[in-house]
Amino acid sequence: MASPRRCSPTAPDRECKLPPPSAPAGEYPPGKLSWGTLARALGRFRMSIPHTRLLATLDPLALDREPPLQLSPEKQQMPEKLIWGDQEPLSKIPFKILSGHEHAVSTCHFCVDDTKLLSGSHDCTVKLWDAVDGSVVRNFEHRPKAPVVECSITADSSRVIAASYDKTVRAWDLETGKLLWKVRYDTFIVSCKFSPDGKYVVSGFDVDHGICIMDAENITTVSVIKDHHTRTITSCCFDPDSQRVASVSLDRCIKIWDVTSQATLLTITKAHSNAISNCCFTFSGHFLCTSSWDKNLKIWNVHTGEFRNRGACVTLMQGHEGSVSSCHFARDSSFLISGGFDRTVAIWDVAEGYRKLSLKGHNDWVMDVAISNNKKWILSASKDTTMRLWNIEEIDEIPLIIKYKKAMGLKVKQCERCDRPFSIFKSDTSSEVFTQCVFCRIDTRGLPADTSSSSSSERENLPPPPGGSKDD
Repeated sequence: MASPRRCSPTAPDRECKLPPPSAPAGEYPPGKLSWGTLARALGRFRMSIPHTRLLATLDPLALDREPPLQLSPEKQQMPEKLIWGDQEPLSKIPFKILSGHEHAVSTCHFCVDDTKLLSGSHDCTVKLWDAVDGSVVRNFEHRPKAPVVECSITADSSRVIAASYDKTVRAWDLETGKLLWKVRYDTFIVSCKFSPDGKYVVSGFDVDHGICIMDAENITTVSVIKDHHTRTITSCCFDPDSQRVASVSLDRCIKIWDVTSQATLLTITKAHSNAISNCCFTFSGHFLCTSSWDKNLKIWNVHTGEFRNRGACVTLMQGHEGSVSSCHFARDSSFLISGGFDRTVAIWDVAEGYRKLSLKGHNDWVMDVAISNNKKWILSASKDTTMRLWNIEEIDEIPLIIKYKKAMGLKVKQCERCDRPFSIFKSDTSSEVFTQCVFCRIDTRGLPADTSSSSSSERENLPPPPGGSKDD
């Protein structure tokens, strides 16, 4: 006789191993259970069936597939919060869970016109996924021998690179999966990015606190800037023109390096009150967003020379309850997303700097985020070994967003300078009536370098960030 297995709410079709009776030993004959124990176990078994099956029918990428079990209308009447998983009852954002990695997923991207997904993981693999059915298309061979910390892909989706803790950067052909080249360094690589034109690769160093810019075609070094920062670099990226490299570090400093002149164009010291975790440019290259372990994000003007010493910025607060690990602009800069240690993905209204929605469901730290070019999908990578693909196409129509806009008294205006739509408060009694979006306001007059209302004592009491102390 096969031994029974323990039952699970997520696996109602499995055999169950019931818990032992709660009565004292000897009161029930060996192998017998009390009626109360049986009733409770059976109740849990039955309640798990509609939950699991209904989640399958709500998969936005599998609407054309029949669910494995058809339920009667009476059994389909389940509470909204069960149908929509961990999401808030009014924020009905459809999502698909992508499982395939065996360890933390550290990096993710959209590619091939949003039809494919790229991921890298601490399980030492780089995977290509089908965005439609969520299946793994390819595991790139000759894989790294240590955890993958970051991947990048060319704008034409032809080549993929990955940086690993084995001190290497590898490049593959995306279509064939063939390994094109491998470069080994003498120090740990913590970040790697292709330039938008595909000509260069920038890598960020751990111990050397520097960056290396390499010719991606000839596999030759263009420049190495050691001790570019005073502490470990956490992220680096090219601007849209492929001429400037932004880098951020545990030293709380932002630097912009010019590839042509081989010089530092801009340095912003103490940009945050804690380590800076990530950075990304707008697609105009005029603004840079930084995320930090101080729980905030900031949008900086990095285009004009008048802000060389400090920079004009807008601070985005109260979006995460913990350290912010990643950030990414939509292609038209209409919104921004961020992932954090609090296991959520925040969607920000960039025009007015408030959190539009928080996507919940991951069971651990959200390590990276990405937005599709058509702005319909968000991809999040987590330490819980999964990725989630969120459908935000109808985000402005969901009840929670409508309710929030009404509560805030928001209305939409058009920027007189760039024609970008932006939100303002109907109840705003300020003597200044805004006629320009936040980007144009920063550009024309600048804002204080730190608009955060947090006091120094509050910052000193921040919890220690992941992988470091609050004094980092």
